Amino acid sequence: MFDPHSHTEVASSARQLAVSRRAFCATTAGLLVSPLAARAAQAREPNRWQPNYIVGSSMYGYADLPIVLAEARQTGATAIDLWPKVHGNQREQLTELGEEKFAALLRQHGLALGCITQYPLGPFKLQDEMRLARRLGCRMIVCGGEGPRGLTGSELKGAVTQFVEKLKPHLAVAEETGVTLALENHAHNLIESPDSLKWLAELRPSPRLAIALAPYHLPQDELQLAELIRALGPAIALFYAWQHGAGCMQKQPKEQELLQMPGRGPLDFAPLLAALGEIDYQGWTEIFMHPFPRGVPILESPAAVTAEIIRARDYLETCRPGAKSP
Repeated sequence: MFDPHSHTEVASSARQLAVSRRAFCATTAGLLVSPLAARAAQAREPNRWQPNYIVGSSMYGYADLPIVLAEARQTGATAIDLWPKVHGNQREQLTELGEEKFAALLRQHGLALGCITQYPLGPFKLQDEMRLARRLGCRMIVCGGEGPRGLTGSELKGAVTQFVEKLKPHLAVAEETGVTLALENHAHNLIESPDSLKWLAELRPSPRLAIALAPYHLPQDELQLAELIRALGPAIALFYAWQHGAGCMQKQPKEQELLQMPGRGPLDFAPLLAALGEIDYQGWTEIFMHPFPRGVPILESPAAVTAEIIRARDYLETCRPGAKSP
């Protein structure tokens, strides 16, 4: 005998089975998505973005390399930025130790050589330094630009164009070695203003020419700095977590000097980190300041320097997109 209730139950079961099959297929398809694609999608979510930290050796003054590397590892950084005299002398220490012993020290402390800062050589004398960097697995050298200062408008564009053209033979060596030449927007320099940075980003003939962005040397306006980060985008290879505070060009009480550090001076880093998250910034982030005089550590002991870098990093974590307030 035909039972309408039984028929309804069968139809309902069939519909549930169809829905379950569709859900299973959708789930299976999701599992088949490339892990690289999944990570890329995750990276595009601003609240998932995190800085890649590197420590500048000059923060420790002229401390011995084994001490600097041991302390840098405690900050949570994965790499060291070697500075030469007068700010530090760890680049000279590398030469004294030799490349093999230096590489062994890096392995011992679980760090990479992420950057060499080389202002003394300038942008046109870095060929040998780039080859050394390649041997040590280092992919970045920072220095300043070179050319006339204080230009604006078409004169500035023309000067940046000439500078980039002059750099091309050196960028060929950068291509050969896999090293990126990152120019800091240092004061009293061709590459110092927001417009000069934008021209450099637009005119660079290769991704091996990039920008080391230093907020210290720019107007201390969070929103303007954030807009500049968005405008420069992938041209940024190193971001200095560094504000002007009370400056660094004269002797002053330590509490005033430390206002250069994130979380101490008045600059709000949250808009800057939000902009870095929006562009999915993958370069180095270096918590930084200059002491006065140059060559001394920012604080009296290596442990105190490390604690200050960690404090600044904790502050930056509260500024990171999606981070919860402490």
